[in-house]
Amino acid sequence: MANLKEVRIGVIGIVIENRRESASKVNQLLSDYGHIIVGRMGIPYRERDISVISIIVDGTTDEIGALTGRIGSLPGVNVRSALSTKKF
Repeated sequence: MANLKEVRIGVIGIVIENRRESASKVNQLLSDYGHIIVGRMGIPYRERDISVISIIVDGTTDEIGALTGRIGSLPGVNVRSALSTKKF
């Protein structure tokens, strides 16, 4: 278990610009990091051929950073995160 002072609550925003190529890879990564995911909302915007996903996370900055880094390395995927300043 992580040291409590390192745990943060946050939101991750993901825009998948190439749904056919990257959506399944993003979903696999989210499954791999399911232990830090509190909630998820995904919207397939078919008219624009993109998907927008928002994720609420509860984990260490290392865990959250690893997830966003792996997602951000996928082609056609943009990711940003915002974390609470309060440590839990």
